[in-house]
Amino acid sequence: MDILPLDPTNWSHVAGAAALLVEAFPHSWPTPGDGLEEIECCLEPSRIALVAWEEGRVVGFVGAIPQYGVTGWELHPLVVAEGVRGRGVGTRLVRELERRVAEAGGLTLYAGSDDEFGRTSLSGCDLFDRTWERIRDIQNPGGHPYEFYLKLGYAIVGVIPDANGWGKPDIWLARRIAGSPPEGAPA
Repeated sequence: MDILPLDPTNWSHVAGAAALLVEAFPHSWPTPGDGLEEIECCLEPSRIALVAWEEGRVVGFVGAIPQYGVTGWELHPLVVAEGVRGRGVGTRLVRELERRVAEAGGLTLYAGSDDEFGRTSLSGCDLFDRTWERIRDIQNPGGHPYEFYLKLGYAIVGVIPDANGWGKPDIWLARRIAGSPPEGAPA
């Protein structure tokens, strides 16, 4: 498997990445055209977009959007084909994205991971009440992907309560990918 920049002139790259978005997130991109629109956004010159290419097809896709100048970048989106999940495709995509974001001056990479379907203990409750206690005690009965990010060294840095409707939060995770705190900075 190769991790490559998404090539806008390669229809297999573009269509494959769009199809993965629609397959994995049908509630967000219900038609193939929606997926293509998102891919077009990911190809903007300021962004980074990568595909995992295996046996002549796209099996994964990840993108990043510069924020806060270039020091903080949002990882968006990340998708891996169902048939290859659990084989390290997502890890390789994220690690290569981190490397490229760091080269572009990024210090922090962060991701929002929606809980729209009640997969964590943060779902279905009032997160304006005991917010940090609930985050500290998070449980994952539904196999939510936040644990994937934790395994890669990301930390939950917050939530946006009700971001996707009442009791449907967005879970924010982040990781320092470059640099060290300045000398004398609090530990």
